[in-house]
Order: sequence, then C-alpha cells, then structure tokens
Amino acid sequence: MNIPNKITLSRIFLIPLFILLLSIPFNWGEWNIGETTLPISHFVAALVFAFAASTDWLDGYYARKYNLITNLGKFLDPLADKLLVSAALILLVELELAAAWIVILIISREFAVTGMRLVAAGEGIVLAASNMGKIKTVTQILAIILLLLHNYPFAFIGFPFATIVLYLAMIVTVLSGCDYFIKNWHVMRDTK
Repeated sequence: MNIPNKITLSRIFLIPLFILLLSIPFNWGEWNIGETTLPISHFVAALVFAFAASTDWLDGYYARKYNLITNLGKFLDPLADKLLVSAALILLVELELAAAWIVILIISREFAVTGMRLVAAGEGIVLAASNMGKIKTVTQILAIILLLLHNYPFAFIGFPFATIVLYLAMIVTVLSGCDYFIKNWHVMRDTK
C-alpha cells in the first residue's frame, strides 16, 4: 500500500475518535464565548476534524506529485471524505448545532453523485471531480469547524458566521450536485 492510500486510511481511522469526542460527555470544562459556551471536547473534536480533513489535500497532492494514483485510492479517498463529513454533520444535528433539513440535503447530494459515479464506473467511465465540487468540500469543512467551535470567534460580537457558512455550504452543495448531473447526464441517458 502506497503512502497516499495510508494517509487516506488514517483519515478513516480518525473518524471513530472524532465520533467518540462528540458522543461521550467528557467533562473537560468549557470556555465562555459571548452568549454561549464552548465545551473543550468540541474544541478537541474540531482539531481532530480539521486535521483529518487536511489529509484529503495531502493524499491527493502526494498521489499526483509522485504519480501514485491507484484504484484503491480512487475508491478510498471519496469514501473517507463522505464518511468524515457525514459523521460530522449528523453529530452536529444531534448536538443541535445544525438544522436536520440542511444536513439531509447535503448528504442526499452525496448519495446521488456517488450513485451516478457507480453507474459511470459500470460503463467504464471515470467522472472527475469539478472545481465546484472542490468549493463544496471547502465550504462544508469550514462550516463544520465553525459549528464545532460554536461560532468562535464571531460569537463574541453576536454575528452568526457559522450559520451563514452552513447555508452557503448547502447552497454550493446543491448547485454543484445540479451542475454535476447536468454535465454528466449523458452517462444516465446512454446506459443500457
């Protein structure tokens, strides 16, 4: 197994740690932020999530730079991304930090695009990620980190930046999904 695939696997292995940090009520204390409080366990979870999310860039960079792109990597990388983001979004709903309907829209888009990619793969067609898809990923990651940090540092001034970024992530996610289907509809149309 090459280094990019090991990096991708490390992202998958960080997901259970991330889930535990948000699921078990660790009593490590909390910080007061404006009108709200930030549990230290949420801060640690945000760090773990940010580190795990950064490995997405690292494994891709390393694989392209050293020409180490493999079928295993093509399978594991998007799987790791979707598992990490989905776990985070679902836990944010449980913690009442994100609206369930937004999370449902975001995760539904991911299922739909994955389904289209599977159909394409069955026909021997590889559908590459678009620039809009990359923007989608960045906005989702930023929204998740800001929500885990309870809108720090914007909570001090009462500005709901985390919520705004979550709505932006939802809009970009839906738009990128529509763009993806419009550009690749021929795959569905032309399949037997």
